[in-house]
Amino acid sequence: MPSSFLRLPGAVEASESGVAAHYGAPLIEQRALEAGDAIVDLGHHEVLTVSGPDRLSWVHSFTSQSLIGLRPGDSAETLLLDPNGRIEQPIRVVDDGERLWLLVDPGRGADLLAFLLRMRFALRVDIEDRSADFATVLAMGDGPAASAIDELGIAAAVWRDPWGELAHGGAQYAGRHPGEGWNAIRFVVPRAELERVSALIDGAAIRAAGLSALDALEIRAARPSAAELDERAIPHEFDWLRSAVHLNKGCYRGQETVAKVHNLGHPPRRLVLLHLDGSAGELPEGGALVFRAGESAEADARPVGRVTRAGLHHEWGGIALALLKRSVPEDAALEVRIGEGPDSVAAAQETIVPADAGATRGVPRLPRI
Repeated sequence: MPSSFLRLPGAVEASESGVAAHYGAPLIEQRALEAGDAIVDLGHHEVLTVSGPDRLSWVHSFTSQSLIGLRPGDSAETLLLDPNGRIEQPIRVVDDGERLWLLVDPGRGADLLAFLLRMRFALRVDIEDRSADFATVLAMGDGPAASAIDELGIAAAVWRDPWGELAHGGAQYAGRHPGEGWNAIRFVVPRAELERVSALIDGAAIRAAGLSALDALEIRAARPSAAELDERAIPHEFDWLRSAVHLNKGCYRGQETVAKVHNLGHPPRRLVLLHLDGSAGELPEGGALVFRAGESAEADARPVGRVTRAGLHHEWGGIALALLKRSVPEDAALEVRIGEGPDSVAAAQETIVPADAGATRGVPRLPRI
């Protein structure tokens, strides 16, 4: 059944996702969202629950964040890693006193559910996929939009994004992180009540904002999501230790890599915010290759990174998140290939994860004999 948000004036669906990319005015929607005056329909995101007395200690045991002391209403973010420390699932977590709500990006619920069912053993937990029954909507901060949703009294869970500050037990590589002050709130509401949320949209005090508005704000805040991931991704590359990893916690899958890279090594790639030359009027797509300036048209040119997401920001213009090789100098001029042809767009770096990230223990190298 189509979302009631798609019936709002000007709604343009995002690639058969069932939610809107925009409602006819992406930049206006973006400004309203940033100001706390807009609601984003994230009904295509997936929702799982874990209930039972062992729920917190169980999820704590195999993910990167410390969840033992999570109180009802508290929000957290955690990562499910593979044995080599590569990210399999970013998971948004909030407990309501009886069940733990796990909010995951589109298309990732089935894999997470299968993993949880395999790991259950004899523990006192029950796992359910509630995506058919519950939908997620987002607003920023405690502005009019978030207050209006809260006043409906229908939210089963409310997740407050911890990205706005360094979490207890985490670490931050960026000097001053562009995500400081980020204050997104996700409300989990019954799908049967979603029309009551869309009815809050009046076009004046509260607007609807599409995915493109949220993407642009997340890019500017260097807020990673599943869109940034590939089969090699580790948390350090995205500065994800600041919100989703507790470094004093041990004995979870992938923990050895997390500790080794942070204490002794360096992440092989680093996240940057690219400021794109807007004169061409075209944005790169996710996966677009990044080259050193002047090299993208060469037949044997070797890329130095890839774009994960790009968007048009209402103040900054064309921006993108990209993963670059650590060896690329932080002041190197870059260009991003557009499409399959030789066309490219110039790009300037804003460092998120510096090239010297990691190696916090400062263990000296012994001279060879």
